[in-house]
Amino acid sequence: MRSLIALALIPLVAACASGPSYTVPSSRPAATAPVPPQEPAIQPQTGFRAPRIMDAPGLDGVIGTDASGLVRQFGTPRLDVWEGDARKLQFSGNACVLDIFLYPTAPGRGETATWVEARRGTDGRDVDRAACVAALRRR
Repeated sequence: MRSLIALALIPLVAACASGPSYTVPSSRPAATAPVPPQEPAIQPQTGFRAPRIMDAPGLDGVIGTDASGLVRQFGTPRLDVWEGDARKLQFSGNACVLDIFLYPTAPGRGETATWVEARRGTDGRDVDRAACVAALRRR
């Protein structure tokens, strides 16, 4: 019987011994050295930088075209996203999803298509850009 009582008290004693520790806050704040400002990991770009312009067969009428010309060719974009002076238009159909990236090619100029990416809508695998452009023009 004594051993049963001793065994029953073990968890209670263990709970008392391993309770959380508390610290009493001091009435004075701890002295800390000022933290110097850190440089951002990515420096913002200053000045104009010309974009890379894709040169691939089958993209005639896309590369170098402004947003209104692309809408005339492909209809209303599924997405129209701005990021700074860059713009992405996304067009989609049964055959593929087409992302067209527009950037200004010179200071003070409007954005024109400079790069194109194409993929299947079902699994995201890359497809031929020119074939996607042709398929979306036919719809």
